Amino acid sequence: MAAHLEEISGLRAAVDRVDFNPNIPATDERPYAFEYHITIHNDSEFAVTIKGRKWVVTSLSTGHRMVYEAEGVLSKFPHLLPGQKFPYKSYHIVDSDSLAEGSYLGLMENGQRVLIRIPAFKMEVPAG
Repeated sequence: MAAHLEEISGLRAAVDRVDFNPNIPATDERPYAFEYHITIHNDSEFAVTIKGRKWVVTSLSTGHRMVYEAEGVLSKFPHLLPGQKFPYKSYHIVDSDSLAEGSYLGLMENGQRVLIRIPAFKMEVPAG
């Protein structure tokens, strides 16, 4: 049985900015790239290490969902003491207007696994 994932008050992710970026290489099947800026905040009283992430990106035109899971954040495992934050940027490549949402999986020093939800955000393809 998997260990219970709990949300802890004060552990949160903020989507700071989402930008269409035509300079990021894309494919014919998924021609639109969006760069996003996120900050993971630890305003709790506990230290936490981010161990993984999961994204669900849904095409708003077809309903097709892509699920991405990976260890760490950008191949790092940020260790956040109380009051610290971890800002980073990355990107999604999509086929049309899409919605992204997800979560980070963290581990507290006492071994408790925690979940930090990433607020959903839209990626809207510019007209023209």
